[in-house]
Amino acid sequence: MKLNAPYASRISGPGIALPAGRRERHRAEIRQRLFDEALRLFAQKGYFETTVEDITEAADVGKGTFFNYFPTKEHILAVYGGKRVAVVERALDQARATKGPVIDVLKELASNAVGQSNQNPGVIRAIYAAHASCAPVRLELQKRLQVSRRLLAKIIALAQKRGEIRRDLTPLELARVTQIVFMGMTMSWSMNPDSSLRKSSESVWNLLLFGLCAPKEAKGS
Repeated sequence: MKLNAPYASRISGPGIALPAGRRERHRAEIRQRLFDEALRLFAQKGYFETTVEDITEAADVGKGTFFNYFPTKEHILAVYGGKRVAVVERALDQARATKGPVIDVLKELASNAVGQSNQNPGVIRAIYAAHASCAPVRLELQKRLQVSRRLLAKIIALAQKRGEIRRDLTPLELARVTQIVFMGMTMSWSMNPDSSLRKSSESVWNLLLFGLCAPKEAKGS
């Protein structure tokens, strides 16, 4: 299975945009409905147990309609992955504009792991299942992780310039480690959601912060 160019362009954005024309709006609305119902079913039934027929029935469209928007059910999660990129982009804009500590922007970004603090654990499990089972989707999600990492590194670089974060490691390396820590946390939480995702994210951030912070004597230097 290969992501063709037209499809790749359709999933390149952070979400599913609604175009202006009536026909385009209608198509976008169908695609959004398929997307929403697929995620709901992935969370409810499990990723592998959900079929394309289940999705189209829930979205009230014909089975063939599904393939006009998504080559496979796995590709729905490639679209989902793009939404996280948009969250990090907004955080970078906020970090550039803030007069306060950049570290506070990082804290909120980390605490709002995967974009929604009340995320359904079933959806997160579905993301990891698709990531493990489908090489083209894995490649697509990895591309998004790399984009997010570069954006995160830019935020960290701003914090380093202000003396808020240690400077003995590169922004990209710190971004890589931070991303790995929170990916592991979200996977662990999805398997055993014994508290809210936001609460778990905040706990992990408070521990990670000790490793990120610049030594007190180096601040402001």
